[in-house]
Amino acid sequence: MADPLDKAVSKAPATLGEGCLSRYDPDDLSAEDGTEFPGAAELWEALHPSEAEPGAVGTGSPGKRT
Repeated sequence: MADPLDKAVSKAPATLGEGCLSRYDPDDLSAEDGTEFPGAAELWEALHPSEAEPGAVGTGSPGKRT
């Protein structure tokens, strides 16, 4: 890296397909690309609690106010 500005440039991983079928090449992804998210399930549960729980967000009719 002769140019010091090269450090500030991000590059997308290689892609497969075109248009709507375009996706990142799984063989080109690494841990440095941030593809692992071990807390994803816990975050999903925190943001979308089960509707069976009393007082859960998102229960009831959207047009009905009490």
